[in-house]
Amino acid sequence: MKALFLFFFLFSVSMFSQTCCSGGVPLSNNLGLPNEGKGVFVMGLNYDYNNLNTLNAGTEKLDDNSRQRITNSLLLNFGYSFTDRLSVETLFTWVNQTRIITQFGNENVTETSGIGDAVLLVKYSIPDLLGKRTILNIGAGTKVPFGKSDILSDQGIQLTADLQPGSGAWDGIGWLSASKQMNFRPSATVSATATYRFTGVNDSYLNNAATYEFGNEIQTNLGYSDQFFMLNTLFNPGLIFKYRKAFEDKIDDIGIPNTGGEWVFIRPELGVKLSPQMNIVSRVELPLYSNVVGTQLTPTVRFTIGITIKIKTKKENSLNIIP
Repeated sequence: MKALFLFFFLFSVSMFSQTCCSGGVPLSNNLGLPNEGKGVFVMGLNYDYNNLNTLNAGTEKLDDNSRQRITNSLLLNFGYSFTDRLSVETLFTWVNQTRIITQFGNENVTETSGIGDAVLLVKYSIPDLLGKRTILNIGAGTKVPFGKSDILSDQGIQLTADLQPGSGAWDGIGWLSASKQMNFRPSATVSATATYRFTGVNDSYLNNAATYEFGNEIQTNLGYSDQFFMLNTLFNPGLIFKYRKAFEDKIDDIGIPNTGGEWVFIRPELGVKLSPQMNIVSRVELPLYSNVVGTQLTPTVRFTIGITIKIKTKKENSLNIIP
């Protein structure tokens, strides 16, 4: 009976072209609050819009716009620096996902909303290890399954994993970043980041009928940013190239068709420093290359805008010496 259920599930996944969690909560995309020094508290609030309206078979774009996925996410970061090197970061999420399938003039819309999973990350900064004006950051943490993973459709059927706000599993996260200020232009910075997500298993998938595991994921970014003053305001433009690889999802430890792939994106960014404590950042992410396993919806455009605020929580003691 279980084998029959598994067969029909894999068949339905193949028919509806899963998105390999490209439409889910952008956890890895929004990690990496800066260490602003001992005793500094940092808060970030971001809105993320992700539109998947491109159907690919491998690297080939298909002439088919009958499927669309839209994900709207609110992401709340908190960071605190215990020392100039040791800091901790948390990320809380709320997500709204909409899947639209148009066939024979009929439109089928499935929508879910709710609190998503959270991340806890401990980070350590090492200055000048890779040379002068460099910073190396190492981080490790976990994704906590806060979000629901058992939401039902209007017909009372549990929705598939890619439409749930949460994953129902604990994940391990490894994070690494490095940056260097350029000698020829001290205001310019070259940076690179890498994130690896070791996904856990949801043991109670489909009312305990099966287990589900999203594929492990690798993300790397390479970017260049600069600073300039205009209208008494500091602007921080940047250009990022992003590579993402997702491995296939598994149900009962069996690979699911039409999941997994590789993507390359370009991401122009612009930061505006409104005050020494407040910064606004906006970014647009566009795909340059997509190579999916089987046939899948793949990202068309992503837009993110957010604000970061830092607060000094401890005042430095001053010693006045009177001659």
